[in-house]
Amino acid sequence: MWALMNEAERRPCWRGRDIAFVPVETDDAELWQEWRCEPVAAHATGYWPRSLAALRERIERDQENQDVDNFLVVRADGTPVGHAALTEQDLADGTADVELVLSARHRGRGYGTDALDALTDLAFGELPLHRLQAVTHTDNAAALAVLAKSGFVQEGVRRSACLHRGRRHDVAVLALLRPEWEELGRPRAWEL
Repeated sequence: MWALMNEAERRPCWRGRDIAFVPVETDDAELWQEWRCEPVAAHATGYWPRSLAALRERIERDQENQDVDNFLVVRADGTPVGHAALTEQDLADGTADVELVLSARHRGRGYGTDALDALTDLAFGELPLHRLQAVTHTDNAAALAVLAKSGFVQEGVRRSACLHRGRRHDVAVLALLRPEWEELGRPRAWEL
């Protein structure tokens, strides 16, 4: 039984094995800021922490943007564990970028793989997408492991592409194509 997050009855719109997605609301900006400002996540993503007002404005803009789908990742009891998104969607070319950030206290429990699998099932099972792309630092072993487990293949490295904390970092570019997803031997989100 999936619990509702609050009195507003935020119902899941998509599910994985042990997680579900609910659309991001403006009031989720505080959680999002907390997750993005956590030192490991900030380093791994390379995102500069934004003010709460700026994050609220971004969420509001994204709600009107048809090229972005933002989700709060929640457990069955309604506990938020992270943020997942399909961004830069180009339905003509069939491409999109994937983003995933988990709360520090919920990492290492399988939620990342579950959320990424659910996100790829949404992209290929419900949308006319053909290619999903993910980008992360080459030294982000946890993200690279989750991406590989979900079928993403490293296509290359953008050398010295990110400046973070005074150092240049290489960035890995990974992708998953629809035919590769079709070959994965795991249940789809709608079969769970």
